[in-house]
Amino acid sequence: MESTYPTMSDILAASRAQNLDIRLQSLGPFFRITARTAGTGTELGKAEGLVRVWTRGKILHLDSMRLRRESLGVERSIFGIGLFIGAVAVRYGYDCGCCKAELLAINDSDLYHSKLVRFYGRIGFEAVHEVTGGTMADLAHMLVWGGVGTRMDADIEDLLRKWCMRFKPGRLTDKK
Repeated sequence: MESTYPTMSDILAASRAQNLDIRLQSLGPFFRITARTAGTGTELGKAEGLVRVWTRGKILHLDSMRLRRESLGVERSIFGIGLFIGAVAVRYGYDCGCCKAELLAINDSDLYHSKLVRFYGRIGFEAVHEVTGGTMADLAHMLVWGGVGTRMDADIEDLLRKWCMRFKPGRLTDKK
């Protein structure tokens, strides 16, 4: 099945075809992914996280993703800048031996939170716990994630399998 997964080169080539310059930096278990406009270098978004070693293997911990206002007006593929950044993170996790990805769909506002949960659900994440801050069990989640929201998990190989065709050579450039 490995050969059907997009490689990091496939994902980066697809991003370049959309005039994006995506960079991955790592230091120990920590990583940062930055997306910029290829021509001007304007930062459009970034993601940060780490690879955690846990009792059941390595986990890709997706700590934050931020898209700048400038990214809203930029014409991109229907999959968006966030999906390119996420694909680089997931492939990086896979390459590091992670079997699972985890994140918190932060609850800053009800409207935005419900959109985040729907978006992550569509791309393959499943809700595993509502972190409300109302119980002692939530304390550990709040310390790790820095807030309240919906904890979500996904199988790394399922994510790669589900989205592999989006990043295969020629896929995004053929639809112009």
